[in-house]
Amino acid sequence: MRECSRLSRRAVLGLTAAALPVSTATAAAADSTVVGGERLARSGVQVRGASGLPKKITAQSWLIADYDSGDVLASFNAHRRLPPASTLKMLFADTVLKKFDRTERYTVKDADVADVPAGSSLVGIKPGITYTVEQLWQGVFLRSGNDAVHVLSHMNGGIARTVAEMQAKAVDLQALDTHVVSPDGFDHPGQISSAYDLTLFARHGLKDADFRGYCGTRTADFPAGGKKTFQIQNTDRLLTGAWGLKTYDGLIGVKNGYTSHAGNTFTGAATRYGRTLLVTVMHPAEGSNAVYEQTAALLDWGFGLGRSAQAVGTLVDPLSEGGASAGPAPARKAVRAAAGAPGSGSGGPSTGRLVEGAGGTALLLAAAGVLVMKRRRRAVAAVAGAEASQEAEEPAAPGGRHRR
Repeated sequence: MRECSRLSRRAVLGLTAAALPVSTATAAAADSTVVGGERLARSGVQVRGASGLPKKITAQSWLIADYDSGDVLASFNAHRRLPPASTLKMLFADTVLKKFDRTERYTVKDADVADVPAGSSLVGIKPGITYTVEQLWQGVFLRSGNDAVHVLSHMNGGIARTVAEMQAKAVDLQALDTHVVSPDGFDHPGQISSAYDLTLFARHGLKDADFRGYCGTRTADFPAGGKKTFQIQNTDRLLTGAWGLKTYDGLIGVKNGYTSHAGNTFTGAATRYGRTLLVTVMHPAEGSNAVYEQTAALLDWGFGLGRSAQAVGTLVDPLSEGGASAGPAPARKAVRAAAGAPGSGSGGPSTGRLVEGAGGTALLLAAAGVLVMKRRRRAVAAVAGAEASQEAEEPAAPGGRHRR
């Protein structure tokens, strides 16, 4: 059943920050907060008390953290704002997953998939077929299906409402590098996140049994109409061992992503020796296997030489769960972090998307106007001006069905 939730004052501020014009958001970047500790705002590798980090890590940003304590063991440009691709679906799940019972059934309408961007990764949803909520989430997690995301978003009240709720959720999680334009992670101007924020999304999601179950599922049977089904496979290569990679012992999940603009991005979690580690790798220089190979190398380090590492930062708790709000960052460092994303500049979120997202929450935004002026330091810095590009999430494993 749907969950009725009230938007807190902080959530309202988050929604307003999502709709700020680019000039305002860019100005707010200078007063942005360093979440997780001052050291995470620095450029370059951050590590303390341990050696032997893998040398062949070519990602533009990465982070490794302890799931239980939240200690960040090492990082590289942790708050650099980059396009997240479908790893943003973790935030979508954090926002929407608990709103519907997994056994609930829904018959898809034409309108539910009419707004799926051309070139999207698809699980193969067809109007007129009835799906359980569980099957829709399998489509999201296993095949990174934008069609499944859009169906669930329409069940949630529409794309605009879902985007606004995701932005509010990001603010609650203190993921202040993130600006949401679409719920599926497809490339849109201004849609950005960071290795730090993606790790927050994964950590929060893995506390939920359904989230953990979906992201760790290797295969599932998916409705094809009537009594027919077809098998879908998870595109997480460390989980399945596809494309010449070995499975990673102890891997839990979590979510991979790829678009022609964002390149390859992955957040993974694994448990060994009674310890669970989280790793996010964004935009390595090499081909599609590199994001998994570099994740595995960082996990190996964390379970080995990294055991002596002293925290260089922390994964903060959500504000709604008593997390302490981060303090202000030195302006110089905040601006440098915001400017790190390739293609960043005066461009911002597409006007159409901002109008659409703001429309569903217009009354809330008007009511929060005065508060926003007082709390601009918490505005989300929407500074990326990346051009939209087509998405080719992950090629299907041999024998699988996956359409671009």
